[in-house]
Amino acid sequence: MKICVYPGSFDPVTNGHLDIIDRAAKLCDKLIVAVLVNSRKNPTFSLDERVGLLEKVLKDRENVVVESFDGLLVDFIKEKNACSIIKGLRAVSDFEYELQMALLNKNLDPEVETLFMMTNINYFFLSSSAVKELARNNGNIEGLVPECIREDIINRMAR
Repeated sequence: MKICVYPGSFDPVTNGHLDIIDRAAKLCDKLIVAVLVNSRKNPTFSLDERVGLLEKVLKDRENVVVESFDGLLVDFIKEKNACSIIKGLRAVSDFEYELQMALLNKNLDPEVETLFMMTNINYFFLSSSAVKELARNNGNIEGLVPECIREDIINRMAR
């Protein structure tokens, strides 16, 4: 079974993330959407909330599962018997950072491959931070996040 891992903070999940998830799921038998604990970030949504939002969005996708992890990505990859990391790219700045991470992971485990997927042009501008800022200021986030969690995001940002 070919298993790939799509890691991220997903704070919150956007339609750009969903586009990468749907496209990556076609490349493997099982895609693990891995919600990470990132000590460098102070997330708006708790780890459990982020996992819950993703599970709500992805409930009908047969070969996609949502899990969380803390620690090194390569350790999680080994634990799940996965072969590849999926990373979405929007801009050159994403590539520079993700290339560095891919090379670091390759150094830690030469068997792990990183596959870069370019974002759909419709989501090139989209980020979780932008969604939160829009929602915080009563901006319209319709079409930017999955419809089934739009109200969850609006309600959180209204607090």
